[in-house]
Amino acid sequence: MLAKEQALQCATFALDKKAFDVKILDVTGISSLTDYLVFASGNSDRQVQAISEAVRLGLKKLGEMPLGIEGENEGRWVLLDYGDVMMHVFQPSVREFYDLDGLWSEAPRLELPEESSVG
Repeated sequence: MLAKEQALQCATFALDKKAFDVKILDVTGISSLTDYLVFASGNSDRQVQAISEAVRLGLKKLGEMPLGIEGENEGRWVLLDYGDVMMHVFQPSVREFYDLDGLWSEAPRLELPEESSVG
């Protein structure tokens, strides 16, 4: 799977779990660590955990396994590292405190996929 497709899939799975403030940043050429950063927020530790689990399980069904996962037990900030794509799921206060959005503000944003949940 191409990194861009994987980033879009991460966003889709997060939106399916009612994540908000979802962003995909193209950091190709800006970062040597990864090509895409995906940010999403959830209102509670439970929702952050549910979002990260949905992303992990959704990508697993597509044959993609994370290189590493951090913060899943606490549910305040979960990092799913897929190499070319890094998914960050935060509670709003943690996201605001670390301000990764501001740190990578020069990176171009990808258009988000339409929410695939049926309301």
